[in-house]
Amino acid sequence: MAPTKGQAALPDGEVCSLVNALSQAIDRHTRRVAEQFGLTAAQAIALRELAEPRTLRALSERMHCEASNATFVADRLEAMGLLERRPHPTDRRAKLLHLTPEGAALRKQVVKSLGTDSPLGRLSQEEQAVLRDLLQRAVG
Repeated sequence: MAPTKGQAALPDGEVCSLVNALSQAIDRHTRRVAEQFGLTAAQAIALRELAEPRTLRALSERMHCEASNATFVADRLEAMGLLERRPHPTDRRAKLLHLTPEGAALRKQVVKSLGTDSPLGRLSQEEQAVLRDLLQRAVG
């Protein structure tokens, strides 16, 4: 919402600073959780995003990283026995990343831990939904 007449807009720097502080708090929390499971933050994020089988491209989009980074993370998770690549049912050029039973069990623990004491956990579900909607509007 634009400010009404006579109402000053917040300085962009204040909002940017708060968004940055939240991002850093979430990053610290993610790293702490990942360490508990012997993972990197990127591996924990990949597990979180693999609620269903995805292509590497889709995983990289959800992780907000380059495809080469997602490939490296997937390679490590595969070497750890947590995921496997399977042929895509409709695109023979693509592979789908599927969690193994061990990967699915670890994902469940990681997701639960990410939700415990999360910086966003200080907000109610309604407040989180409002924040999500506002952030979606801001990023376009």
